[in-house]
Amino acid sequence: MEISSIVQNIPLLPEKAAEKQGAGREDFFSEVLNSALKKLNETQIKADNLSLEFLTGEVQDIHQVTIAMQEAKLSMQLAVEVRNKVIEAYQEILRMQV
Repeated sequence: MEISSIVQNIPLLPEKAAEKQGAGREDFFSEVLNSALKKLNETQIKADNLSLEFLTGEVQDIHQVTIAMQEAKLSMQLAVEVRNKVIEAYQEILRMQV
């Protein structure tokens, strides 16, 4: 199993991404969000595939399966917490008096 670097998962800064792609900040936010959701989906699919391969006997190393499942679990927990913070910030904005 290959361990990926943390640096690969850090998105580009808004200024650099806008320069690179010629896009505005709104486009950058949606691209970062879509990218994060795609990575989350990929980790979930990878964990599902490895567990299925383990059950069918194609993979003998239980450590690979356990690591993939924990990675998927932590990724999902992070996504849920980020969602909760975004909703909390939105609700706080709604409570502001103009």
